[in-house]
Amino acid sequence: MATARGAEYLLTLGRWRRGLGLVTQSRALAALVPGVSQVDNKSDFLGKRSHRRHPGILQLSRVRLPQVLVDAAQLLLLESSMPNMEKQVQALTNYLWSRHLPVEPEELQRRAVHLEKKFLENADSCQMEKLCGEVLHALRRTTYHWQELSYSEGLSLVYMAARLDGGFAAVSRAFHEIQARLPEFQPQTLMDFGSGTGSVTWAAHSTWGQSLREYMCVDSSAAMLELAEKLLKGGSGSGMPYVPGVFFRQFLPVSPKVQFDVVVSAFSLSELPSKANRTDVVQTLWRKTGHFLILVENGTKAGHSLLMDARNLVLNGKEKSPLDPRPGFVFAPNKKPKEEKFSMVILARGSPEEANRWPRITQPVLKRPRHVHCHLCCPDGHMQHAVITARRHGRDLYRCARVSSWGDRLPVITPSELPPSPAQDPPES
Repeated sequence: MATARGAEYLLTLGRWRRGLGLVTQSRALAALVPGVSQVDNKSDFLGKRSHRRHPGILQLSRVRLPQVLVDAAQLLLLESSMPNMEKQVQALTNYLWSRHLPVEPEELQRRAVHLEKKFLENADSCQMEKLCGEVLHALRRTTYHWQELSYSEGLSLVYMAARLDGGFAAVSRAFHEIQARLPEFQPQTLMDFGSGTGSVTWAAHSTWGQSLREYMCVDSSAAMLELAEKLLKGGSGSGMPYVPGVFFRQFLPVSPKVQFDVVVSAFSLSELPSKANRTDVVQTLWRKTGHFLILVENGTKAGHSLLMDARNLVLNGKEKSPLDPRPGFVFAPNKKPKEEKFSMVILARGSPEEANRWPRITQPVLKRPRHVHCHLCCPDGHMQHAVITARRHGRDLYRCARVSSWGDRLPVITPSELPPSPAQDPPES
């Protein structure tokens, strides 16, 4: 099995509330000046840590599948004796990566009306009878044909071979974001919607195995659930599971009183047939979220657009769960052996105003002689381009920025009242 590495992500930033025990930052932080920031070099900002380990570093350089999971997957593949497995894996990978969201009925109607008007402009009386057929033919030719995937036993094995490591890496990166920023957070329950091969369970166990006591895996495919259970049992249908406390269901828990500390949907929302279905599922998942809702999709325009819709639905939704009226906020956004590109958003219960928040680096850091270019997403949603030098902005901030990567947080304070103007300081010569 391939080794998987943490990935790029498209995320904005929030912060967990102090009510859950967030350790208050005792080190002094810089206040943002228009375009750039400066760390007080007299403060104990870094403590005993080196600049390469400054508090904003969040990159997960590499993750590896648990060996017991690798052995179980290999055993199942050997027993299956499926022909042309590599070709099937590549075909499925290409299909999943190039997939678009299904066209909504309203959009299909709009296209049909547009084509009808276009054909009517060039039609004469003899052509009117063919109009309907021409419109339907044009729609079939220009509209993406979304199809629901039905995972049989064979296709489930192909999916496992294609996506087990990548899915594990993507979810591990999301869990790492929470663990790095909230080491005191110890979840006890987790629900995985669209659990597939169970990679979320394995990643969660690797991260919080000491505290998690219940894993609820929900997937509509009985073949997928059976495969996930076999992987937990070393590739067989019998024996003790490697991860205890895992339960499998084909439907979401009905009771509105059931909540989980962590709720995950990884590469599953894009498998729903319509926006109405996605809206219903996201609202249901949010109601069942006690602390964190993690949504992960492919790192494509379609995947990013889907997650932004889900984020806005949670943040702007008027519906409040009577059992949990706390509002939501965005906790986090989002290379071989194997590179996994994905989009993710982590939504949390609570109030982001109660906690310190740092801007996130949204592009590769450009390192130039004696200066660094950082593109930042500030807590208020504005983008900012900062050109940071040691002479003008302090040695500590300059060195921290120089060793930071896309996705890390720059340890400075960004007051929302300041305009999102680009840096004006010229680089030093």
